[in-house]
Amino acid sequence: MRKGFIFACISLFAISCATSTQNNDSGNIQWRGADRSGIYHEQGLLKSWAENGPELLWHFDGLGEGHSSPAIAGGKIYVTGMTDERGFIYVFDLNGNLLNQTEYGAEWNVSFGGSRGTVTANDGKLYLISGHGVMYCFDQNTLNLVWEKNLLEEFDAPNIVWGITESPLIVGDKVIATPGGDEHNVVALNKKTGELIWSTSGKGSQSAYCSPLFIGDQQIPLIVTMTGHYVLGIHAETGEMLWAHPNTNRHQVHANTPVYSDNRILVTSGYGQGSTMLQLTDGGRSIEEVWFSSELDNRIGGMVKVGNYIYGSGDANRFWFCANWETGEIKWQESGFANGVTIANDGMLYIYTDRGDMVLAQATPEKFDIVSRFSITLGTDQHWAHPIIYNGVLYVRHGDTLMAYKVK
Repeated sequence: MRKGFIFACISLFAISCATSTQNNDSGNIQWRGADRSGIYHEQGLLKSWAENGPELLWHFDGLGEGHSSPAIAGGKIYVTGMTDERGFIYVFDLNGNLLNQTEYGAEWNVSFGGSRGTVTANDGKLYLISGHGVMYCFDQNTLNLVWEKNLLEEFDAPNIVWGITESPLIVGDKVIATPGGDEHNVVALNKKTGELIWSTSGKGSQSAYCSPLFIGDQQIPLIVTMTGHYVLGIHAETGEMLWAHPNTNRHQVHANTPVYSDNRILVTSGYGQGSTMLQLTDGGRSIEEVWFSSELDNRIGGMVKVGNYIYGSGDANRFWFCANWETGEIKWQESGFANGVTIANDGMLYIYTDRGDMVLAQATPEKFDIVSRFSITLGTDQHWAHPIIYNGVLYVRHGDTLMAYKVK
């Protein structure tokens, strides 16, 4: 009896350790920050900006086409772009000097062409997935190719209308991706070799532009992601599908990583779908729907949870909003601004609209409290890439250009 108890404790400790180190090394910024929540934890950032915006420290023109965000690891910046239908990964130091670059292969050149998923850095390696569904693993220092795998060919899956758009998720020794095939719907590969560790058929629904989330504080370590018609909960160690919740829209686009806090998972999609709050039960083995709102229909900009409230912008419902995390009740909504991306730091919202406005606002349920705003005038094409914050600097990617603004 006591031996069994000790073994259980050791197992839980091991899972806890994996949770604390799974996505990235200390100090790394991947998709939507260090933990994919869109929340950053910088200290002493400016609470307002000058009329023309914060100081532009540097910018680099020449990334090519793309909507992928920059990633940071080991004091270096990694970002991808497309030139002449070929994808490239670029490496910069924090002063904006180009240190290295390499071509990784064909990139998505139709239907809003360019690089898509953000690079994930882990244990000296860089992982990325092209719009054609090819996963690449590079040595972080040399950019030498370690391995590559065509996920769509290997796992008999179709590509999707606007190309695979997924940032790889690292959990322990596994890298997680969603080919979207009937048999191999979500897969875990050995991060060192690319060999298959586990596969789940899920519900056989196509990939849906979603980058998965790891939840490690339940009895069962979970991978949560969205496919074309479902939200899936998958056992991170075995690949067993534990639960599936119907969730779809007319284009099967679910581009926002779920938001997790206090045993609850918020999923949100555009094209009229809206937001659903799910409660984890039985240690993560099952779920219950808590509330649904068709009004909170964020398409690609993500939501953030600050305190007991969520903030973001709508799609069909073209307003910015604040809603109660527990109930979905809208506290305020504001029209007249283009929709866009939301990240947060220290009680402030950093909003990047799809018309190129960068907005700083107080995260408060009282009103849409804008403090400062300026226009992003450099760069090309759509304002879709999610900004990041690192070491007092706000990094904004607009197509061909990467900008670094001093916000501390």
